[in-house]
Amino acid sequence: MDVQTMLKTAVILLALTAAGGLLMAGMRFMGRPQPPSWLAMLHGLIAGSGLTLALYAGIASGAPQGAWAGVGLLVVAALGGLVLNLRYHLKSLALPIWLVLVHAAIAATGLVLLAIAAWTLK
Repeated sequence: MDVQTMLKTAVILLALTAAGGLLMAGMRFMGRPQPPSWLAMLHGLIAGSGLTLALYAGIASGAPQGAWAGVGLLVVAALGGLVLNLRYHLKSLALPIWLVLVHAAIAATGLVLLAIAAWTLK
């Protein structure tokens, strides 16, 4: 599989992750302290799959600079997701809205950079 196909597949997986993230954020904004555990775990699993594929594409086949910038932001977003899960969700504490928004903004920026790199790769 070539690097462009791997990056496009990673973007699709991460877009699915984003859809789940929007659903969970909507739940939080509607007053629910945290999403269902199965949804949070599925969100993390798909995000991890997409991020792993993007990393593999970059390391094994050489990704463009923009892809690496996107991957870097996605790693930071993943760390934020771990904080949301381990510090708040697992302790049944309400997820801080500011942290949900920062996590989402960083992840969305990383996804856009990765998508641009994937679809402009020649």
